[in-house]
This record gives sequence, structure tokens and C-alpha cells, in this order.
Amino acid sequence: MAKEKTVYVCSDCGGVSPKWQGKCPSCNAWNTLIESVPESTAPTKNRFASLAKASEIAILGEIDAVDFARTPTGHDELDRVLGGGMVEGGVVLIGGDPGIGKSTLLLQALDSLQRSGQRTLYVTGEESGAQVALRARRLGLDGSQVSVLAEIGLEKILATLEATRPDIAVIDSIQTVYSEQLTSAPGSVAQVRECAAHLTRYAKASGQADGVGRGRATSIVLVGHVTKEGALAGPRVLEHMVDTVLYFEGDTHSSFRLVRAIKNRFGAVNEIGVFAMTEKGLKGVSNPSAIFLSQHAEPVPGSCVMVTLEGTRPMLVEIQALVDSGGPSPRRLSVGLDKDRLAMLLAVLHRHAGVACMDQDVFVNAVGGVRISEPAADLAVLLSITSSLRGKPLPKGFFAFGEVGLAGEVRPAPRGQERLKEAAKLGFSVAVVPKANLPKNLKSKDFEGLTIHAVERVEEAMAVVRDLAY
Repeated sequence: MAKEKTVYVCSDCGGVSPKWQGKCPSCNAWNTLIESVPESTAPTKNRFASLAKASEIAILGEIDAVDFARTPTGHDELDRVLGGGMVEGGVVLIGGDPGIGKSTLLLQALDSLQRSGQRTLYVTGEESGAQVALRARRLGLDGSQVSVLAEIGLEKILATLEATRPDIAVIDSIQTVYSEQLTSAPGSVAQVRECAAHLTRYAKASGQADGVGRGRATSIVLVGHVTKEGALAGPRVLEHMVDTVLYFEGDTHSSFRLVRAIKNRFGAVNEIGVFAMTEKGLKGVSNPSAIFLSQHAEPVPGSCVMVTLEGTRPMLVEIQALVDSGGPSPRRLSVGLDKDRLAMLLAVLHRHAGVACMDQDVFVNAVGGVRISEPAADLAVLLSITSSLRGKPLPKGFFAFGEVGLAGEVRPAPRGQERLKEAAKLGFSVAVVPKANLPKNLKSKDFEGLTIHAVERVEEAMAVVRDLAY
């Protein structure tokens, strides 16, 4: 029997190559070609039947634009990430590591939506209906009326959606769904792309009138697997097709989880929701700053609190640094912060503040497993490193934020007044911030009890801290 011919498909762009290559010839991405069976070239009946109908052209200025109605999920933190709730006809893609709580959160959200009068459907391709029911009982969702469908065939799922017309449908997961029109295996690039495209098309068209009023459009939530690197598995076009992309973050050994919005057509990006894993499932954390601040009875060297901005929410996060004598090749390690930026900040600290760390091991950590990508953490990182190096703690109730440039200047952070208000509300009393972020009305009640030191350069910040702490 002749060996079945195989081709190599790019996991990023879907390009096909007859032989394996290190670089994809279509998009030039490295190590993305995966061996797969070629699809049949015979014409398939009704594969693109929905594309045959001509669409009507509308004038942009004549389109009646109304704000999208949102349906709260019953979980405030999830609603915050979604931009206020589920949008009618919207498609959400949520990914995360195995066992981090994706299915748990969605099952809880569907139960809350069902109890509020929404028609819900949970399509599971990885578990049986009995397994989903057992998990629901563990979560305390006794007597839940959520409809469950154990199915992986795309055509059968679409037929069920058309027959039941739920308000909210969850597909868990998109990598298990396959279409009979394609010959490749479930989870392949072609299957994931086609199945997601058909489900997205159904969500957008489900509320359109076709001679008969169809009512509310169906909102669809797709659960996606992730690769070893933490990116969503499958073609990158999957993220482009959907309206919202959410990532589950957090250590599986910790009880706290973060849900971050990477893309949102109906809300702010980089918004995060904080959850705590309990015996009864995931519970929202209303004051996440308490998670990211270590509980020290007295100030300790190497610790500096900063106010970061995640979407529309200011949060206080503790930055910890440990500087220790190193060998001939000192280490630079950062957790939750950009390691390349750490090397740059150490060079700025040496050149403009006269603090040398070239023979020291430097370790920097953001407490609580949070990842900080904004440059407003620069000043807090430098102050925590200096505090650890000198063995002197920063004052009690101290915090700082601001971007540091290569010339030693301290640049302003966006929405600085909101950061200051959040810190003052939580009882912090001393701040070192960029001069451009100094509030115009310091006598406002929002800043009551807060002493603000405005600086323009790194050396000024170091001098202020020396006067306060030493």
C-alpha cells in the first residue's frame, strides 16, 4: 500500500509547503510548519453556501448606529474585562493553561445568566454530560437549568444553535470541533480556522431578519487551548476573527487567577479581572491591590510599591529587589517585568545616579504573579534596587511611579492623578512621582494626607529618598 502523501502547513498563516522547511515560505515565520494530510481537492457541496447570497450595500452615514446592549454575566470581574457584559452577537475567545479554571468560570457564568432569564447552551467536546454535571455539583450549582450538548461535529452544533437559538453559547473547546467538509483531523489549522469562521458567521447573522423576526443574536464564547509558549494554539487568524480575546493568567499552584483582555472591540484592552479559586469555584476579588502587596509589619529593604494601570483600573503592586554579591558574570533576573528593560535601568542608575551594580546579582520580582508591561514601573524598580543595595528600607506608606529615560529624565505616566487617588484611598502617605504628574489642586480631599515629591530626574528621586529614609 502506497504511503499517503503529506504536506506541511504553517500554524501561523496556514500556508502549505510540500516539504519541511525551517522558515515558512509564505509568512517567513520560523519553526511553524506542521505535518498534516492534504485536503481533498474535489469540490465540496454547500461548503460556502452562506457566501452565495448577495449582501446589500449601505451608506455609512445612513446606518442607524446604536450602542451595543450588554448582558451582565453575574460576575463583576468578568463583566469588567468584557467591557460591561456579553454583547449581543459578539464572539469571545478565551485561552489559558490546562486546569487554570476556564471551564469552571464559564459554567458559573452560564448558570448566572440562565437564572437571570437568558437561554444558554454549553457545548462540550472534551467531557461527557455526566462529567459536566458532576463539576456543576462540586461548584454548588445544584438544580442548574443550563442546556448541555456533548458534540464535536460542526454541522450538528450549528443545527442545534439554529433550532434552539440560545442567547449565550459556549464552545469548549474550538480545537475539538471538526467539520465533515474537511478531511484533516480536529485541531488542525484548517479545521480550527473553518470551524471558528462558521461559528463567527452564525453569531453575526443570527439576529438578522430574513422575512421573520429572529430576535436577539446569539453570543458565542470559544475556549481555546494554548501552546507551550502560552500563545493560543491554531492559526493567528483565529484571534483576528473574534471580537474579544481573553487570556487566563496565574500560577496553578496559587489560588489567584487573572483574566486579561488582549483584544476587545467593545471595551478597553489590557483590562484585567482578578479571581480567587475556592471550593465553590472562582470568586471575584473586589480589591486586587491587597493581593499584590506583601504584608510586612515594618518596611524592609528592597521593597517599593508602585501604582500600575491595567485597562481602566489603577492597582498597587509591590516591586521587590534583591541585590547580592555576584561572581565574574553577575545575573540579571526579573519576574513579571521585562528583563531587557532591567538591564537598561541598571545602566541608567550607574550613569546618572552613581550607583554601580556591575559586580552584583540583581533579582527583581512583581509580587502576586502579576505581569507589568508599562514603563511606569521604572522608578519603583530603581528605588527598590537602591534600597536593597544599601540595606535601607523605604519609608512606611511610600510609593512611586514614573518612566525613566536613557538620559536620566523621569517622564510622566498616563492618568497620574487616578494613580495618586487610588494610593491615597488605601492609606499611603508619601509619593515620588514625575513633575508632570503633580496635581494642580493638592488641597483636594482626594489627596488628603498624601505628601507628594515631584522630580524631573533620577538623581533628584534618589536625593529625595535619601532624605526620607536615611
